[in-house]
Amino acid sequence: MCGIVGIVSDSAVNQQLYDALTVLQHRGQDAAGIVTEDAGRFYLRKSNGLVRDVFRTNHMQRLTGNIGIGHVRYPTAGSSSTAESQPFYVNSPYGIVLAHNGNLTNSSELNKALYQSDLRHVNTTSDSEVLLNVFAHELQLQGKLQPGADDIFAAVAAVHRRCRGGYAAIAMISGYGMVAFRDPFGIRPLVIGERTSDNGRTEYMIASESVALDVLGYKLMRDVHPGEAVYIDPQGQLHTRQCADHPQLSPCMFEFVYFARPDSIIDGISVYKARLRMGDALADKITRDWPDHDIDVVIPIPDTSRTSALQLANRLGVHYREGFMKNRYIGRTFIMPGQKQRQKSVRQKLNAIGLEFKGKNVLLVDDSIVRGTTCNEIIEMARDAGAKKVYFASAAPEVRYPNVYGIDMPAAHELIAHGRDNEEIRQMIGADKLIYQELEDLRQAVQSHKADVRAFDCSVFNGQYVTGDIDGDYLAALEALRNDASQGERRSTDDETPMVDLHNDN
Repeated sequence: MCGIVGIVSDSAVNQQLYDALTVLQHRGQDAAGIVTEDAGRFYLRKSNGLVRDVFRTNHMQRLTGNIGIGHVRYPTAGSSSTAESQPFYVNSPYGIVLAHNGNLTNSSELNKALYQSDLRHVNTTSDSEVLLNVFAHELQLQGKLQPGADDIFAAVAAVHRRCRGGYAAIAMISGYGMVAFRDPFGIRPLVIGERTSDNGRTEYMIASESVALDVLGYKLMRDVHPGEAVYIDPQGQLHTRQCADHPQLSPCMFEFVYFARPDSIIDGISVYKARLRMGDALADKITRDWPDHDIDVVIPIPDTSRTSALQLANRLGVHYREGFMKNRYIGRTFIMPGQKQRQKSVRQKLNAIGLEFKGKNVLLVDDSIVRGTTCNEIIEMARDAGAKKVYFASAAPEVRYPNVYGIDMPAAHELIAHGRDNEEIRQMIGADKLIYQELEDLRQAVQSHKADVRAFDCSVFNGQYVTGDIDGDYLAALEALRNDASQGERRSTDDETPMVDLHNDN
């Protein structure tokens, strides 16, 4: 999962991009990058690390210009070396930089075609560079010295015909403005906002989540529609067009469960309210299936599950307590490389408040259970703190299948729920009782009557991949790529990329 942002402003965008990336930091902690354009030159800074560590004063001073894009990343494909961090750049045609969130499911096929047919060289294993080169090739085929909106939209339409998977992308074309587009299923989120500058000019911002717009004072206009392209020309005029033949909105359910910030609105759905309703649904299941429960206290696993856990406790009429204190200076264990590192980080990340556990029957609530490693550690921590019984509830159903659209979920055999029933999972994590949300309850919780969403990608729960191109062979290849051993071989801690001046004359 990654976070992307693009801004076309009436003043310098370097600080705005930096601020937006800090707000989107939860979407990726592996690397960060910003590219700006000024007088026909691209200025790039990217490196491994958090936003606050990648950008220093001297870097910010050189990121000049009133238009730019930014990216925060954790690796879903390729390695975590700085060479794979984004945005990516190609010099032909015109000079294009691109930031991408998602995953192309036919990346390998596209990579071969780029070399054999398009005569283009891809320098990394990142599917984002593949996406950039596909877009660049299709734009070049338009054959225009000075491309217009029609040419850019035609190129995006060709991208949709060639590329499969979940993707949201923002690109700058040197001298010709900014373009953003979303896959035909709208799996990955993308929103657009506007504000008026001191000079009365309309400024535009495109980002993965609406919270980034809020923080920078932009008004949310709407989500970019599935298959749609948004183009802001050099005069600052906004153009939009549907570029997919059969768009069908099916956003990723896991955005609402885990990844998105609760203060974001995705496809017209408040993430916060969706998580409240998840708590209601989970409480109703407990009341229905376990009416004589002996839960003394509900305690969330910080941070994502807090909203659901609080609502669950209120609905059950049980005390809600903050039983774990979180060290905010350690990364999210879900996206950490290697099982041992994830296990080690749990006790560095959380510390139990003993008085909230001692002698009590505790219901721990988490947003989901993926590998089960952290659940086991946290349940042991609760017992060590004196809990009499430890129950565990997940605000999401069993995660049984890998995600193929941009979340670096582990291989199927590493998912604790894959091929196991509730009792087997309960024994493995060491809980006295285990409660999962029902999938239909989750759908209804996320669904809002105010939104146009009628379907979701729930593939991690039910194995039904909305793009229709995922089979056993694909999942087997993905498993070989994603298992922890191969990730350890792929990942490196090389280098830092210096400030780069990408000059392109028009």
